[in-house]
Amino acid sequence: MKKKAPEVDKNIPNSSIYEDAPHLHVTDRARENMQAEKNCTLNFRPVVRDLAANPGADMIRYARGKENMIWMGQGEGDAPTPDFIVNAAVKAMQDGLMFYGPALGSPYLRTALSGYYQRIYDQDIGEHRIFVTQSGSTAMSIALSTLLDKGDEVVAVTPIWKNLLGAIELMQANTLEVAMNCDQNGKWSLDLGKLFDTCTENTRVILLVSPSNPTGWCASKEEMRAILDFARERGIWIVADEVYNRLVYDGLRAPSFLDIAKPDDQILIVNSFSKTWAMTGWRLGWIVGPETAEEKIRDVAIYNNLCPQPFTQRGAIAALDQGEDFIKSQINLWRSNRDLIKARFDSMGRIQYTPSDSTFYAFFRVDGEDDCIALCKRLVDEAQVLLSPGCAFGEDARGYARMCFAVSEERLLEALDRIEKVL
Repeated sequence: MKKKAPEVDKNIPNSSIYEDAPHLHVTDRARENMQAEKNCTLNFRPVVRDLAANPGADMIRYARGKENMIWMGQGEGDAPTPDFIVNAAVKAMQDGLMFYGPALGSPYLRTALSGYYQRIYDQDIGEHRIFVTQSGSTAMSIALSTLLDKGDEVVAVTPIWKNLLGAIELMQANTLEVAMNCDQNGKWSLDLGKLFDTCTENTRVILLVSPSNPTGWCASKEEMRAILDFARERGIWIVADEVYNRLVYDGLRAPSFLDIAKPDDQILIVNSFSKTWAMTGWRLGWIVGPETAEEKIRDVAIYNNLCPQPFTQRGAIAALDQGEDFIKSQINLWRSNRDLIKARFDSMGRIQYTPSDSTFYAFFRVDGEDDCIALCKRLVDEAQVLLSPGCAFGEDARGYARMCFAVSEERLLEALDRIEKVL
């Protein structure tokens, strides 16, 4: 007799970054902890054994298995991938595109991305400068693997998604964090002098996320030019995470290093289909770099994951060609949600929050709640709302929490009601 598949909890998002199946939870915590202790005795590489904990992942595990949770701690919304993207991928599978493909992606997708950059960025980016990967996370891993040796130095602007720092740690490179400033009005800024002073003769890479996850800060074109000029003079690579480039509330996109860089500059720009087109579970991203980097990026990609899936790439082509109306509708929803959060947080009186001009995150502080881990655990236990603790983005963000508001207004209102009762 065929087993019935377990039902999926509808309160859990379409996918989960940190768990294979979050709806299949283990209720016996003692057994889980005993297994974890057993695993610690295995003979892993020292860098893996001592790998820093990820507080965001830990909080998701803490919430896993609890009833009636509203999940707002992950970087994805509750909108499903649009039908025109899904249908294109289904048609590709029906046409037999289920075998190995080129290591750096289908030439059709690379050409489509080149056309996308022409339309949206007004930039002539040839397909041989575009390298398709299995997810934006993989794109970042490949970029760093291509550039870093053990002991190399990366200067990273923080707050920053913990997974990026973890990737550097796995390379056995060293990270120097440069914390952004937040003024009394809640506006974030980057001190370029501090960034440049942090770089040393051992600095191999400057890592910058713009628009920023979690703050929503965007580097201006002038700031990018100053960073590029500094990096050129010293032979430093720039790895720029531009995954949130289209998630802006004013204009078509945020500034990009592509606006000011030359084709042969030492820059690798990471991007992804996940956020812009509601494709988090599809795991498809890309890198833009110098054309002369194509061969070496291909070598690393082959050993990393061989190739991205051919059928998902057909869906990605549909996203690029037909996705602008979907992006606009999502931006309109997120703008409304952002304004709603501001009004509700202001009415609560204890919350310091300044809306940003990009991304779908509210990054905020609560007066009297300096321990973000304790706060997020209390919201899980008493409000059944999952947020991500600020320390998941760097020590300087320890007093903050991040809420992903890429959800329906109904779900957002319910979450805010629950949070207000606790705070």
